[in-house]
Amino acid sequence: MPTPIVISCFDLTTTLVQPWAEAGYLCYCVDLQHPPGETREGNIIRVGIDVREWLPPYGPVAFAAFFPPCTDTAISGRAHFRRKGLGSVIKALQLFEWSARLAAWCQAPYFIENPVSTVSTYWRPPDFRFDPCDFAGYLPAERQLSEAYTKRTCLWTGGGFRLPEPKAVVPILGSKMHNMPDSKNRANLRSVTPAGFSRAVFESNCPVSMLAQQTS
Repeated sequence: MPTPIVISCFDLTTTLVQPWAEAGYLCYCVDLQHPPGETREGNIIRVGIDVREWLPPYGPVAFAAFFPPCTDTAISGRAHFRRKGLGSVIKALQLFEWSARLAAWCQAPYFIENPVSTVSTYWRPPDFRFDPCDFAGYLPAERQLSEAYTKRTCLWTGGGFRLPEPKAVVPILGSKMHNMPDSKNRANLRSVTPAGFSRAVFESNCPVSMLAQQTS
């Protein structure tokens, strides 16, 4: 029987797939910032390629996640829209549309993640909204403080995706991502997937048999 697959596109950190990999799923994380080709570490395969030129390998897809770039659609950057021009917006929306098409093709639970953005105007409102602090309680106590912050995030979902029950902590770090100083890595740092959210999504969408196997 083929090993079930998890795919995560526009994913540099691989944080989202860590719980799935630990449970025995083969996880493909596709991002242009990965080394060209495929690099495997345990059950995580980093794929360095334009996601529009990649298709998942043959096999059952258990879960899919997409983090298309939001720089040119996020409401937080609307002051720069006119300077960037239509080309930037068109490219960003094309990547989002590509994500939606591949998500539907997978026939598995999925989400497409973006901050509050113009996608809601061009397509449809998101299905869910959350802040990282809402799921920080899924982390061990000593790690919860690192995600005690707000950063309003939207999810467009399908395929039977189940939103986890919140385990919130007090957001004592406030809006730390928006207050991050400029640097060459700022965009990557701001888009890091919260580990608490990743764990929560896994526990809510992983088949009960696999979840029991991981915790036994």
